[in-house]
Amino acid sequence: MTEPAARPVEPTASTASKLTPEDAGQPPPSVFNIRLNTLPVSAPLRWLRLGWQDFRRAPVIGLFYGFCFIAMGWALITAFEYAPAWVLGLSAGFLLVGPFLCLGLYQTSRRLGQGQVPDFGDSVMAWDQRLSALGIFGFLLLVLEMLWARSSLVIFAVTFDGMPDFKGSLMALVDPQNIEFIVAYVIVGGIFASMIYAVSVVSIPMILDRQTDAISAALTSLRLVLTQPGVMIVWGATITVLVTLAMLPWFLGLLVVGPVIGHASWHAYREAVAPAGDGQGDREAA
Repeated sequence: MTEPAARPVEPTASTASKLTPEDAGQPPPSVFNIRLNTLPVSAPLRWLRLGWQDFRRAPVIGLFYGFCFIAMGWALITAFEYAPAWVLGLSAGFLLVGPFLCLGLYQTSRRLGQGQVPDFGDSVMAWDQRLSALGIFGFLLLVLEMLWARSSLVIFAVTFDGMPDFKGSLMALVDPQNIEFIVAYVIVGGIFASMIYAVSVVSIPMILDRQTDAISAALTSLRLVLTQPGVMIVWGATITVLVTLAMLPWFLGLLVVGPVIGHASWHAYREAVAPAGDGQGDREAA
């Protein structure tokens, strides 16, 4: 006699929770299924207002990071006083270091949003929660920054006989006779700045807020910029104008502007990206 075929074992509640999406016959969650909320063009003003409120609720933490922004600017000028081309190229490092320095500000706004009292030590050590993902994302930004700096040096090298001093390099940027240099420098800088902004505008807050990898966070940020370019261009231009004005008086304006923008960036992420599990698999709103 032949033995009856064994019946498949139905997964119990305890074992079902251990199954991966592939084991359960379902496709793995896709980064492209993360729902993006539709944002009005006026949203950046609301983010700045909320950022200012967070700064006022935790001023000591905000001022600490503001001093860090100022020190970063002073150190950059001092270290590269005799290498002006590097100063102009590596000044873009604010776009690289800034989001990571703002990590503590994101954590502070996160705690405030949860109704908790923010803690200075918690903000400083926020990176420890997502060390691997942040490390990979930092490497991505570092590559873009090095390419940007190298491109700046090449533009200087093919334009001038030797490198001008710091004052001379600044004059070169406003001298109408160097129009080709100015156009090339602005175009190259704009391309790299746009790339860094596009992949990082909500990436680090997203990595901090949920269990996600660096690539998924970068792709979500890129999707947001590509699907809603109007509001994101306004937000990027707002950050650029505020930071530029804050840097003019020896970087002193960054004492307040830096933390406020950091807090505001957290609110930009929270409003733009739907919470985890909300709308997964649905059509995105944006």
